[in-house]
Amino acid sequence: MTKGKILVVDDEKVLTDTLYKILSGWQFETATCNKGENFLTHLAQFHPDLVLMDVYLGNANGMQLLQMMTSEGWKTPVIMMTAYADVPLAVEGMKLGAVDFLVKPIDLNHLSILIEKTLNHVRLQTKVMVLQQELEDQRSRTNIVSKSKKMQEVLEIAAKFARSGNTTVLIEGESGTGKELVARYIIQSSARADFPFIRLNCGAIPKDLAESEFFGYEKGAFTGATEKMKEGKFELANRGTILLDEIGELSLDMQVKLLRVLEEQRFYRLGGTKEITIDARIITATNRDLLKEVGAGRFREDLYYRLNVATIKIPPLRERKEDIALITQSFMEEYCGKFNKSIPRLAPETVRMLEEQPWKGNVRELRNAIERVLLLHEAETLFPNHFSFLDTTKASSRHALHSMAGGYERYTLDIPVEGTSMNQVVKDLILKTLTITKGNQVQAAKILGLSRSKLRYRMEQLGIEPQRHFTVPELK
Repeated sequence: MTKGKILVVDDEKVLTDTLYKILSGWQFETATCNKGENFLTHLAQFHPDLVLMDVYLGNANGMQLLQMMTSEGWKTPVIMMTAYADVPLAVEGMKLGAVDFLVKPIDLNHLSILIEKTLNHVRLQTKVMVLQQELEDQRSRTNIVSKSKKMQEVLEIAAKFARSGNTTVLIEGESGTGKELVARYIIQSSARADFPFIRLNCGAIPKDLAESEFFGYEKGAFTGATEKMKEGKFELANRGTILLDEIGELSLDMQVKLLRVLEEQRFYRLGGTKEITIDARIITATNRDLLKEVGAGRFREDLYYRLNVATIKIPPLRERKEDIALITQSFMEEYCGKFNKSIPRLAPETVRMLEEQPWKGNVRELRNAIERVLLLHEAETLFPNHFSFLDTTKASSRHALHSMAGGYERYTLDIPVEGTSMNQVVKDLILKTLTITKGNQVQAAKILGLSRSKLRYRMEQLGIEPQRHFTVPELK
């Protein structure tokens, strides 16, 4: 894999030929242009990461070409090259968008440093644009918490796949098992770790917008395409990695276009006439059985076999119960940090209860459950009653209350077939607790694992008036 693509623009062929040899020796893919009128053509065909441009180019000059690039929507960084006497002109070029300038004769050490600095800056800008604030927590999200044999085998396979920077990877698993985490693990262990990572959810893109999202578009390509030019996700992922999540949701038309990109790493923007070449690794993920989708005619067989080169199957959470306590602890640390709370302890019976849950939503469902419990409760120890909302397999939900002696009193809260609101459930729970404590809010707060102020807030929010509800009938 090359370090990047550089276009050298100068009317002195001796200089461009010399720089071509030097830059190629430094492992850069290099192209040259000796005429200003050919510049935009070279730019579109070569699609460089960086342009080295002379201030004077015969009939044209660098200032004009910079302005033309801007008007065409190009954001490729430009370093101006100039003789000493023309330094003020080069500075003027920087005002027009050039990132820096070099004085001839060129100092090769300075050239090397300047190229590296510029490309590093561009990579950082791209990451910020694409990932925004997600970039900072990306590395923490790749820390997969596991001690189960099945998951350790998954990580060993992922590490092997990471060694190849180009092999397409297909990640299979139920919704919420952590397919994106495994994809990030592969990326962070690969040679492309410092380059862009683009995630695209194929199921969330309207069918008529899929092509423009994938490949970008030119001005006027369709109604509403008023921008000069927009890069697609594949273009933004150049030299990095693109994750196509829920690949099974992709339409048959887009499957054909994707297959060509996988085979050739080339495509056209929507409405464009110039072919764009990229160097990007493609990772796909799905919660569907793609082979069954092929049999049903919903997924192309040729694309399936092109994707099924390196496959990882992530086991569901119910098949790796030994991971549940570890993952729960990790989520508690994460959310207690966000909520500025002390990390509670898990009672042994709570761990057993969590390990016996079916977790149809897998790790995502467990994460949501922990967040909910920590938002609602201030308890030092989490007991099974704090997770009573998880029991959805029976006609009724059982709620366990701490008694003042430290034991449990259980009662049945009937849930109507047509359903009920969460506010009503919480209101009934508070009323039942006040009945047990004969209206004593301090004792009720202790039983519910809440602070007194939190209980009072919830009572006011739900319209529970102590005077009216001092004694309430037993719930049926």
